[in-house]
Amino acid sequence: MADAYVYDAVRTPRGRGKKDGSLHEVPAVRLGAKVLEAVRDRNNLDTAQVDDIIFGCVDPVGEAGSVIPRSAAFEAGYDFKAPGMQISRFCASGLDAINLGAAKIVAGSDDIVIAGGVESMSRVGMGMSGGAWFMDPSVGLPGWFMPQGVSADLIATKYGFSRDDVDAYAVESQKRAAKAWEQGRFKDSVVPVTDQNGAVILDRDEHMRPSTDMQSLASLNASFVMPGEMGGFDAVAVQRYPELEGVNHVHHAGNSSGIVDGAAAVLLGSKKAGKAMDLKPRARIKAFANIGSEPAMMLTGPVDVTEKLLKRAGMKLSDIDIFELNEAFASVVLRYMQAFDIDPDDINVNGGAIAMGHPLGATGAMIFGTVLDEMERRDLNTALVTLCIGAGMGTATIIERV
Repeated sequence: MADAYVYDAVRTPRGRGKKDGSLHEVPAVRLGAKVLEAVRDRNNLDTAQVDDIIFGCVDPVGEAGSVIPRSAAFEAGYDFKAPGMQISRFCASGLDAINLGAAKIVAGSDDIVIAGGVESMSRVGMGMSGGAWFMDPSVGLPGWFMPQGVSADLIATKYGFSRDDVDAYAVESQKRAAKAWEQGRFKDSVVPVTDQNGAVILDRDEHMRPSTDMQSLASLNASFVMPGEMGGFDAVAVQRYPELEGVNHVHHAGNSSGIVDGAAAVLLGSKKAGKAMDLKPRARIKAFANIGSEPAMMLTGPVDVTEKLLKRAGMKLSDIDIFELNEAFASVVLRYMQAFDIDPDDINVNGGAIAMGHPLGATGAMIFGTVLDEMERRDLNTALVTLCIGAGMGTATIIERV
């Protein structure tokens, strides 16, 4: 069986996911095409040799539907021989696309795969694709459906994280993201989005608020009191966890992931194919795993899947040099660090989705590329990338430099 190697990783900047965001006028298919163009041009890639293009897209409806990576390949001018596949595992879709591509290479069915994801949240709103989980009581009741924000507050309540704790984490995320941009840590992987005339529309993540401090966050009201108390979901939480007297609502827009637009792509291949195309491998996919986790708590899947993955890979936590966990909400990362006693200096060292935003189907591929760049910058060997997922799931991947 072949190993799956990583040859390149690119992403667009993240644009604010609102009508006044810089990328609002750019359809998802164009965002996807932009990263496909970059992968081709940076690697002098013969696109006729691409065995598959796999993109995550959480809301693949309207202009983002109908197998968007195939449409993006048309837009990017790829050879018609390069097929496309669209997948969704909610927030982990971009990482699962990478894992699926790696699996196809390891199995010997593919030699070159481009994997990643795209989401235009300003144009196709979150939840537009619907779903029985939150619309059909016969599904939602046994699945302990709650809005994710209430689940994040439930994590904070159960594991003892205060409003100051989650706000302090958010401030640090903003500081780290600002420092990463100031020091040019993203310069080799972020490709500007341009218009048809080549003029730059956006070349930098625009959701960041570097001036954020504890005082400014303290002025924000908790966002999930209304669905929790008025909507009855606090009662659902306490029914599931009767040892709790109630839910302490601590999350708000400043310590939760931002709604943004963006796309990312990772070039994967076998060693033989890379050599034939004169590509230099940057890393190897060592192992990956998925897991279902408790659906009411919902967002603790990264803890569960990390335990599963380390066992499967025959590794210990101490074998991992650096961690990247999507900052869906501050309590998600705080719980992960608490569960494994991880040094804050070893996780999300360049900030995360609280500062830069979370473009759903693209995020997994974005943070994969971020940690790959950071491994090279620090001369580290091994990284673990993971995300929490709606409905209670987790996905994680271990990569090794070569």
